[in-house]
Amino acid sequence: MSSSHPSAPRPAQILVVDDEPDLRTLYELTLLREGYRVEAAGSVSEAREHLDAGRFDAVITDMRLPDGLGLEILQRIQQDQRSERCVVMTAYGSAENAVEALKAGAFDYLTKPVDLKQFRSVVASAVQAQAQAPVAARAVRSIEGNDGKAAASAANDAGQAALERLVGDSEPMRLVKARIAKVARGMAPVLVRGESGTGKELVARAVHACSQRSEGPFVAVNCGAIPENLLEAEFFGARKGSYTGSAQDRDGYFQAARNGTLFLDEIGDLPLAMQSKLLRAIQERSVRPIGSTQEDAVDVRIVSATHKDLQAEVLAGRFRQDLFYRLNVIEIAVPALRDRREDLPALCEALLARIARDAGMPAPTLSAEVLERLSRHPLHGNVRELENLLHRAVALSDGEVLHLDIASPSSSTATATGPAPAPPEAPAAPLVLVNPAAPVPSDLQSYLDQQEREILIRALRESGFNRTAAAARLGLSLRQIRYRIARLGIATPGVDDSHGNGADE
Repeated sequence: MSSSHPSAPRPAQILVVDDEPDLRTLYELTLLREGYRVEAAGSVSEAREHLDAGRFDAVITDMRLPDGLGLEILQRIQQDQRSERCVVMTAYGSAENAVEALKAGAFDYLTKPVDLKQFRSVVASAVQAQAQAPVAARAVRSIEGNDGKAAASAANDAGQAALERLVGDSEPMRLVKARIAKVARGMAPVLVRGESGTGKELVARAVHACSQRSEGPFVAVNCGAIPENLLEAEFFGARKGSYTGSAQDRDGYFQAARNGTLFLDEIGDLPLAMQSKLLRAIQERSVRPIGSTQEDAVDVRIVSATHKDLQAEVLAGRFRQDLFYRLNVIEIAVPALRDRREDLPALCEALLARIARDAGMPAPTLSAEVLERLSRHPLHGNVRELENLLHRAVALSDGEVLHLDIASPSSSTATATGPAPAPPEAPAAPLVLVNPAAPVPSDLQSYLDQQEREILIRALRESGFNRTAAAARLGLSLRQIRYRIARLGIATPGVDDSHGNGADE
């Protein structure tokens, strides 16, 4: 990069702080070869002098210095509200120092001895993040000033779209959006906490979309849906012949998310043995595929989510404490729908528009009476339950205005002409459990959806993925099975309904 050319951009300025002259020289030469302008310091006091004298794009500092800690430099940058992104270098095995630095506001950390390829990558990310800082700062100020539209115009296109999918202007949602805009600027791991159905994955996607990694991949993993014996291969990859059926090299989730974000949903469901392997991968930023003698360096940001109380899981011995502290550097709490009922009209409008778009039909409207009844409904399943209610209403509707029956089960049989006649009294039948040993699910709607999904997939496979035949087997119409396939996100390869008559719609 030549700074003499009139159209050439200004080379980024980096401050390197390390008290070991040989290492300091190595870092300087590495950065100079990348086209950066570099200044160096050997102590906290020297670093302060450089900061007083000018501005930098990034500061790379060792944790332990002769006259103090690198955290003091980071704190100085934070207190003065400077724009420099700070990367802290910690000794091997000092995981607690790395977590402390990230919580204090460091952009990222490096473990000594530093891998130069990783060093260059982290510095480039820090410089890119600093360049985006003015836009991110405007977005945060706009959200905190309750001006959602201005926030959207300030953010990049991907971030704008992701924030718009978090429907609602209630105070709890404004706080969530402001938190997303702030945490997206760094590399610190994020733990998204909230009840089932609150939209934790949407929050994770917004963190990714608002970050400097938005052009990289976003890989979502449901940790509770992977068989335990496949976890290591799914996460870290495998080499050809490393296990039965392994016919070729394959990448894992970490490799797939390189230079992007890895979203670990329901992290609390990971077994303990896998938790220890995940901890090492996060700390070392490298993974070893099954059957390989070499480790693959992986540059990913970890965002995880859970509906469980992980601190309680730690106390019960079901979740590693060190992994919990590594993942829970920054927390985003997603509010339950009952805590933001003022967002119901906007949520219903957005959900109905999407349902109608997927079904290729005009968007129906909810009556004011139904909205009022929804506002009194418990909605324990949060936004997911609301979406399911609206899906069913659309599937059963034959007009433009939906009349959703969300009354108690005893009144759900009421017809449009009046209440159903009371049945003759009969002795109560005993309650018989099909499997009394089975645990009660913590999220009934998700459990029922999963059961329905498995039944549909089995029927589709046994009918050669002919939806008409599968529908007839299950006692459904073609329209009903198409709706269920779309709602549950079932992929149906090469579907051809032409053998069926399809007239049952």
